[in-house]
Amino acid sequence: MEDEDVAVTAWTGDPMTQDDAWDLLRTERVARLAYHVGHEVDIAPVNHVVEGGRLLFRTAPGSKLFGVVVGRTVALEVDRLEEDEARSVVVRGVARQLTDEEAEASEHPTLRSWVDPDKPFIVVVEPVHVSGRRFHLHR
Repeated sequence: MEDEDVAVTAWTGDPMTQDDAWDLLRTERVARLAYHVGHEVDIAPVNHVVEGGRLLFRTAPGSKLFGVVVGRTVALEVDRLEEDEARSVVVRGVARQLTDEEAEASEHPTLRSWVDPDKPFIVVVEPVHVSGRRFHLHR
């Protein structure tokens, strides 16, 4: 998949550098994952980690796992809201379930669900496009 194949939304705000975008992805632990289930698009929170330029999260059997295995293209968004500034990073990419061997090699001590510890499957999102914006808030 090439960058040209991914629709990129025009945002307002100031663009973030790639380094700043990846820093936000590394420090914020909760993201929203958008994925396809049949003809529908669903969105769900995930606890993720960054490992080697890709994002990993755990999941259990169900629509999220089905959606990423069958649909494969996903978007993941991370936000940070501060007193006078908001930052948002969107990752568009391709997701897949790791094999058992890959999962063992990728064991990250903080890769766990905050809600349900019984999420045995690890999904990796390989980014195709990463973009971030910084917004100055007027409260």
